[in-house]
Amino acid sequence: MAFMVKQMVGGQLKTLKGDLGVDKPEGGEKTEAAAAGMTQEEFEQYQQQVEEEKQERDASFAQKKAERATIRTHFRDKYRLPKNELDGEQIQAAGDDVDLPQDLAKMIAQDNQEEESKSSVLGQLTNIQNVDMDHLKNKAQATLEDLKNSAEKCALM
Repeated sequence: MAFMVKQMVGGQLKTLKGDLGVDKPEGGEKTEAAAAGMTQEEFEQYQQQVEEEKQERDASFAQKKAERATIRTHFRDKYRLPKNELDGEQIQAAGDDVDLPQDLAKMIAQDNQEEESKSSVLGQLTNIQNVDMDHLKNKAQATLEDLKNSAEKCALM
């Protein structure tokens, strides 16, 4: 029972006293380096390394953002959509060394070749080869016969 009373009252009593009886050591302020278990020089090197890694991550992130902006710009140009100023800013921020990823560049080149072949005269000729000639011939003959029948029924001719 005494234990329970001491537990309940003891914690509250310490908070009321505010640690008045506890002596702090004279050199009580620990530096961040000492708190991390390093010397000041090691801590400065560590901080410099952390800063360099952060800059590398930021540069990599900016490069990826610029690549994505390049992709969006390409598709906006291709489909004649309005341009976005933010994309241009992201590309300029990364510099002139922004390229499309190789896989995407290959896909775009294939799409462009397909579109060019479809729009050329030879591409149109290949489309003509794929047409069902028998169907067209039958349709033309049916149209001619309809015209002949309507001409025979015409009172003026």
